[in-house]
Amino acid sequence: MNNKSKFKKKNINNLNFNSKVVHAGQNPDPTTGAILTPIYQTATYVLTEIGKNLGYEYSRTQNPTRTVLEDLVASLEGSKYAISFSTGMAAADAVIKALLKSQDHVVVCDDAYGGVYRLFEQSYRKYGLNFTYADTRYAENVKKAITSQTRLVWLETPTNPLLKVADLENIMQIINSENSTRKDENKIFSLVDNTFMTPYLFKPLIFGIDLILHSSTKFLSGHNQLVGGIVVVNDKLTKWYHEDELIKDFMGKPVIDPENNKQKTEKVNSLFTSLKFIQNSVGAVPGPMDCWLTILGIKTLAIRMERQDENANKIVSFLLGHSKVKHVNYPGLSSHINYEIAKTQMKGFGAIISFELEGGLEEGIMLMNNVELWYLAESLGAVESMITHPASMTHAAVPKEVREERGISDDLIRLSVGIESVEDLIQDLNKALDLI
Repeated sequence: MNNKSKFKKKNINNLNFNSKVVHAGQNPDPTTGAILTPIYQTATYVLTEIGKNLGYEYSRTQNPTRTVLEDLVASLEGSKYAISFSTGMAAADAVIKALLKSQDHVVVCDDAYGGVYRLFEQSYRKYGLNFTYADTRYAENVKKAITSQTRLVWLETPTNPLLKVADLENIMQIINSENSTRKDENKIFSLVDNTFMTPYLFKPLIFGIDLILHSSTKFLSGHNQLVGGIVVVNDKLTKWYHEDELIKDFMGKPVIDPENNKQKTEKVNSLFTSLKFIQNSVGAVPGPMDCWLTILGIKTLAIRMERQDENANKIVSFLLGHSKVKHVNYPGLSSHINYEIAKTQMKGFGAIISFELEGGLEEGIMLMNNVELWYLAESLGAVESMITHPASMTHAAVPKEVREERGISDDLIRLSVGIESVEDLIQDLNKALDLI
């Protein structure tokens, strides 16, 4: 009996999210029955004969472990297309290379991650790309920023580090209205960085977003064990599909489908193929071990996000009640400008908090130096709780005057809440605040 026939392929279409994180894209290994996806640690693959392979030729182009990861994340976001990269910034870079050309214009959320700001301002502006930063809490700001050269609207929601929530429904109405008057080659793409929320708490594709970006370093993998990035492409938007294209072999001859003896054709999603081309051409791909670790981390995504979201809400309440805390940023606060939108758009409010102390930077430094359970580190989204100073760490590449103009003060502190006992986390913060 053929090994491939021994195990039934799972139908995951109707599964709940908590089941999908465990099963989507994954089946027992057909050769051994191994329950976990194998780590295909190989550079190349043997062809059966000239022009014929078993689905893989070279690991820069594709790897079976990577295929499972991409299918898994695509399924969680509600698509069939995902492309993985060696880092989140490599994923961001690929989007720019795949979609834009010199003189194109991008509208960006104004307090975007510092690495994105550095990529745009120090790497791509010199190649003729132009960027306008807008407060995307208000859809009209996006409308004002759009020009005839705009080709991409780049959103974080919530933003890093001020936790601003974009009004996606109205922003997409503006983009769709603008696109209705444009030729295909001039249409505006939309992207949401879903790193903070993950598909467990937020599904951007339901708003018609074209692309989703993840730093899989963060909540997706969840254990501080790797760096990686993923782009998900909306497979529901017909505007990005070509007509049926004839599939040809390496000699340029049409491929015949043995089941019906007809020439094989396929519909091609131009967004997906553009990004796959960049992934393969540049080669910024994750290794099989990193893919495997990400798959393993995602299996606990739902229960981690539940715990981290719950912990964050309790820590926000503690901070709000402390006399030394001046201000707290968190989408779950009724005082948050877009609280009602956040409630509608998202299943929860996430595990990232930012705040300022009454004593400013000096007291903030004392707090960050005196906590014990909270690791002072650049990153977020892991099971370990982390504390970060955006001005000197994640947003150090943003000039001080630009940071301050956008509300990222030297006083700002960011928390990434982990899965530890929330009582222990609060006690640690309280002890450090008492030392001030």
